[in-house]
Parts: sequence; C-alpha cells; structure tokens
Amino acid sequence: MHRRHLLSLLAAPALAGLAGVATDAQAQATPWPSKPIRFVVPFAPGGVSDGVGRLVAQRLAERLGQPVVVENRPGVSGIVGTQSLARAAPDGYTLMGGTITTHAVNPFFTKNLGYEPVKDFLPINLVGTVSNVLVVPATSRFDTVQQIVAELKARPDSLTYGTAGSGTSQHLSGQLFQSITQTRLRQIVYKGGSQAMVDLVGGQIDMVFETVAAARPMIDAKRVKVLGVTSSSRLASLPGVPTLAEAGAPKFEMQSWQGVFAPAGTPRPIADRLAREIAAIVATPEVQERLRTMGVEPDGRQVDAFAAFQQAEITKWGKVIQDAGIQAE
Repeated sequence: MHRRHLLSLLAAPALAGLAGVATDAQAQATPWPSKPIRFVVPFAPGGVSDGVGRLVAQRLAERLGQPVVVENRPGVSGIVGTQSLARAAPDGYTLMGGTITTHAVNPFFTKNLGYEPVKDFLPINLVGTVSNVLVVPATSRFDTVQQIVAELKARPDSLTYGTAGSGTSQHLSGQLFQSITQTRLRQIVYKGGSQAMVDLVGGQIDMVFETVAAARPMIDAKRVKVLGVTSSSRLASLPGVPTLAEAGAPKFEMQSWQGVFAPAGTPRPIADRLAREIAAIVATPEVQERLRTMGVEPDGRQVDAFAAFQQAEITKWGKVIQDAGIQAE
C-alpha cells in the first residue's frame, strides 16, 4: 500500500502537466470567433463614424456567425474610446472604428494621449474616405476660391471659418488651405459642425470646410454656395463643382477617413480574416450605396496597405500642423 501511494504521488505532477497541455491545445483549437465581438465607436451616436461602425458591425455579424455589438465611447476627440481599444486583449474580440482624428492627428494636439496611434494598434481595413466641401453663404460676395485668396492676400485674417474643434476635418482643411495659398484665416470653434453651419447660413462666419453629407441639406436648399471639394478628383454627387486644386489651391487634397482597428498583437490570421470579410462587405453594391449616402467613398484597403496609408497621413498632417505653429497641449 505504501509503495502504491508513493507511485501515485510521483505521477500526480506529470498528469497535471499533461492536463495543462491538453487544455492549452484545446484553447488553441477553438475556432475564432466563438463568442460576441465588441466594436467600439469613439464618437457619439448619430455621426458618420457611428453610421459606418453600425453598418460594418451588422454585416460582419452576418458573415462571422457571431454578434458584433457596437459600443459608443465618446469623449475628447475620440481619445476615450481609442484608449479603451489600446488596453483591450489582442484576441480578435475587440475592434474599433478609427479615423484620421484618432489615428493620425491627435498626437499633434494632445501631449498625454494615453496611446500611440501606430505602436498600440493593428490596422485592419480602410472602409472609406470622406471628402469635404468649401461652402459660403448663399448671399456671400465670393463666388470663387480665387476671390477668397485675393481677399486674404490683401487683408490677412479678414475672413473666418468655422470648425468643430482642433484636429477635425474642418480644421485640417482650413490649415491646409492656408498653407497652400500662403494666407491667414481666423478659426471660429463650435461644439459641433451643425452649429457652424447655422452661423454660416446666418452670415456670422464667412466659410466652412464641411463634410459633403453634413452640408448636403443646405446645398440642396440653396442656402449655401459650394466653391470646391477637398478630394483629389471631382465628386459624382456634386457635378460641375471643381476640386480646390482646380479652383485656386494647387495640390490641395484633404480627405478624412473611416477604418477598422484592432489592438496590437492581434494574431495575424484573425486580422487577415477580418480584413477580407470587411473588404467583401465594402465591395457589395448595397453597402457602397449606403456609404455614399453618408458621404463616404468606399475603399477597402487591407492590413499592410492600410498601415502604409495611415503612416503617410501622419507624416502629411504632422508637417501641416507643425508648419502652422500649433503646439500639443
């Protein structure tokens, strides 16, 4: 009895080790995804980021066979939600809708960001790009971009443009415009783009570089004039409207964007699967139509191509912001 007891004691650690190996192997063999996926939107409900996030999440759930639950985590130019993704486990069960603000320009405006846009994330898919339009009140004396440039050359700081805050597409468009035309505008900051549009129509400010989707109601109602689009080519949705590069700001190109990110360290097979699934979603005619309704031009670039695009955006806008003398606070 004593001998049998001794042998059982010696065998116990080995058996425990084998059980651990079996458990690890079993965990690795569990197919992904085997549970719901969380999709963080770092902005409030109702905006373009929220609309794109919900569209992608719904279609992704259908393709993966698991719920993809949208969680809005707004605050401080998307910083709150983006920090939550940086801290999430890199297991493919937490994703985020990232933008030019969260993953390219925030570091140039905020010192203690709490995350690094490149090191802390894995780009999954560039869902699409968003163009802005330069609009002025319907009653404005300006009919062309060249007239605005001439006015600013003669009287620097004489004209105002509205934005929804530092690092937004309206702000970046205005900074790039000043850099290219070598002029100076006065920025008027609002809590949201809709408030800027109200003051624009009322004549309290001179211009706004607003997204196409947000400006569309005022354009259709003929309460504003469109002088140019910020994209590199003309938009089919605004026939006859020139690009700003054509209209008097050579080489001007500004497009914000909507993409999907995962935490750094997410297994590449999972990242590649997600990238392919989202690219397939973006390629469907129905989704393309819905994206364009939101003012988003479908793209679909995957992991490495999206990472290269993100790095180019950081380099481009870093120079524009630094040339403007803007310091991170």
